[in-house]
Amino acid sequence: MKRLNRLFTGSAISAVLFATAVFAQTQAIAPAAGAQTSQAGKPAETKQPNARNQKPAFAGQTRAPQPPDMVKISHEVVADNLPHLWSMEFLPDGRMLVTAKAGAMHIIGKDGKAGPLIGGVPKVLARGQGGLLDVALAPDFETSGMIFFSFSEDREDGNGTSVASAKLVPDEAGGGKLEDVKVIFRQMPSYDGNNHFGSRLVFGPQNELYVTVGERSDPEPRVQAQDLSSGLGKVFRIDMDGKALPDNPFVGQNDALPEIWSLGHRNMQAATLDGQGRLWTVEHGPRGGDELNRPEPGKNYGWPEVTYGLEYSGKAVGEGITQNAQTEQPVYYWDPVIAPSGMAYYDADAIPEWKGAFLVGGLVSQGVVVIHMDGDKVKYEERVPLEARIRDVKVGPDGAVYAVTEQRGGGKSTILRLTKAS
Repeated sequence: MKRLNRLFTGSAISAVLFATAVFAQTQAIAPAAGAQTSQAGKPAETKQPNARNQKPAFAGQTRAPQPPDMVKISHEVVADNLPHLWSMEFLPDGRMLVTAKAGAMHIIGKDGKAGPLIGGVPKVLARGQGGLLDVALAPDFETSGMIFFSFSEDREDGNGTSVASAKLVPDEAGGGKLEDVKVIFRQMPSYDGNNHFGSRLVFGPQNELYVTVGERSDPEPRVQAQDLSSGLGKVFRIDMDGKALPDNPFVGQNDALPEIWSLGHRNMQAATLDGQGRLWTVEHGPRGGDELNRPEPGKNYGWPEVTYGLEYSGKAVGEGITQNAQTEQPVYYWDPVIAPSGMAYYDADAIPEWKGAFLVGGLVSQGVVVIHMDGDKVKYEERVPLEARIRDVKVGPDGAVYAVTEQRGGGKSTILRLTKAS
């Protein structure tokens, strides 16, 4: 444990210096295109919605204006030629722990290159949208070395999203191994499909672990997002052993999984805490209808019975209902979609214009979507175009924003560092 602490601890100042200096071999900083002040007050989205007859439930629920003073952002490549990544997490010393969709973990070293394979990663089902997914450090990581990760797991009766814990033991070569690997939670039932595994892992202020998952996409399983006896299309809230917390909303209710926090979700690949320690998520909608939500205990978010957007075929989803008294309205929605993946809350000082905003990776919109809040409502939306699919977003110890890119269908990933242009 003493060796682990030597490798993974340090003052906040050294972490900041490390994060800004270790990636010396970078490309030239290039200003992000777009984001001109002449666009202020107009929505960032200019295309026609897919569901043209659908109306928002309240003003500002979609196509919020851009802020009056939009910050100019520059970006640089800090790590490239990486395997197809799905997520990243900053270690206490400023290095990055990343997951590769095919089933590998790496530590990104001071040269911006992936270190040796980390040993002990369990086999994952790397097919379709499945693979090695999110990773999160335990709240006591600096002393315990524990990490948690999600992955699509092959099972006898199909497959599903699972969560495992392990101790990360680094080595001098920049790699390491996982010890005491335990699958602590499995989304059930299993399903033989390739899509909508979710998932993101977020630790709450009381060390509770939120797990977001998908409803497996196909018409047959997706209706289970409304079923409390099914783990499809839910947010779960568990402890670090994978057990339901005693104050979860459905504990003790017959035919309800005690781990469930909220229901009626489609495919959540973006989640983070706000400045008050509350969970927020952004989920993939159908053709139109990506949603920003603040999942609350026991509440139903509608899918697939109540939703904005259309089926990919262009037909209505179910009966085409967008509002129902028994289900929650999204705080915000996008039509056309941004295809969200990865999310962070900006509470740093390096980009003061973004203070208190959510940053969401856009796969289809190919950049970072910045959501400025006024209380629990969206006030402004701006976009930082990066001409790349963004799979994950994190705020670094230096206050810069780091975005993980991917190529559709695989290929190499890069990590970009976004800063305020001078």
